[in-house]
Amino acid sequence: MQTQLGRCAELIDSQVAQLEQELSELRRYLHAHPEPSGEEVETTRLVFGRLEEVGLDPHICRGGLGLIADLDIGDPPADAPRIALRADLDALRLIDEKEVPYASQNQGIAHACGHDAHTAIVYGAAKAAAQLQKSSTADQPLPGARLRFIFQPAEETCEGAKSLVEQGVLKGVDVILGLHLDPERQAGDIGVRDGVLTASCDEVDFRIQGKGGHAARPHHSIGPIAAGAQLVNALYQFVPRSVDSRDPAVFTIGKIAGGYAPNVIPEGLELWGTLRTIGRETRARIIQRIREIAHGVSEASGVNITVEFRNPLGSVDNDPRINQWLSQAAAEVLGPSHVKTIEKPSMGSEDFGVYLEHVPGSMYRLGCAPADGPSHFLHSPKFDIDERALGLGTRIFLRTALLISENYQPAGEAAES
Repeated sequence: MQTQLGRCAELIDSQVAQLEQELSELRRYLHAHPEPSGEEVETTRLVFGRLEEVGLDPHICRGGLGLIADLDIGDPPADAPRIALRADLDALRLIDEKEVPYASQNQGIAHACGHDAHTAIVYGAAKAAAQLQKSSTADQPLPGARLRFIFQPAEETCEGAKSLVEQGVLKGVDVILGLHLDPERQAGDIGVRDGVLTASCDEVDFRIQGKGGHAARPHHSIGPIAAGAQLVNALYQFVPRSVDSRDPAVFTIGKIAGGYAPNVIPEGLELWGTLRTIGRETRARIIQRIREIAHGVSEASGVNITVEFRNPLGSVDNDPRINQWLSQAAAEVLGPSHVKTIEKPSMGSEDFGVYLEHVPGSMYRLGCAPADGPSHFLHSPKFDIDERALGLGTRIFLRTALLISENYQPAGEAAES
């Protein structure tokens, strides 16, 4: 005899299959009309209108950036867990170099990280859930589930999750689920990892103040560019040797700005970079070492160097209990052999970790590389996806939410039982 959960899973698959064309069209529209972090006003309005059309009552967040919507499936008890599904809305300041009909129409902005697909997937979960709710009757009730759909701005600048948490989007939420597209896995595969999935990240700003002058008379000046060159070399040479080589850590300078003309020694120079680490002790040691190296270059060159560590972002730390249900749901959708264990954490960062500081949850990697043809990495100007991933991600999200709703107990109660 078919269980309620089994019937519900079949309904999910059927409804998502009917949505696949719409999800592809939505993803392509978003891809062609990207908005950068902190400017996702039109994207927010678009998703708001789509959610209203399917019967939800969405709420737009502060500044018109991001939105949330709740929906209950079936008739869940009052103490049933509220499960959030999170998508990110923003694009990168990057030129889209693809020759496809849905290439970016906004010059210098591109969805090169898959957030357009994340948005389409969570929208698909919302629409399919709304249709499920209509299928629940007194004669054939569906398993109860309480859902919240979170569409977040400004993930790329690591500001969006913090802002939404401050606005209370996690109020009443017991579990949160997220995903990230993975072009290193074929569509039809996913990656799951217990514990730390991504690195913590600190933005590092250096300001070098010297004494400007004529390029022909460097002895009259204290050149910040020469000091900056020495600083970058020293950081790249000595930071990796400051900690155990078995502890992952990556320090990178990504931007340098300074100077006016080729025959002018400028007064100052600025450098920006990132520090990515896994362990807390490793992070603390490298921060100390960076300050020491900057002080040493300052003393040797005569410039003044200030160092500022900004926007600290913690790791995504996945809950093993949630991962069990996620893996079970994914195995039912994809087949057990397509659910892969991620052996090592990524040195990339993700502000989904901000939510996990407040509620348990999990983020998984959803394969999006085509079975044949080239696959381009994240943040590539030619990044694109196999859109079969859209329906698969939607089905995995909803099936996982149903499993959690049926089995979830708070950590303390689970330990006692």
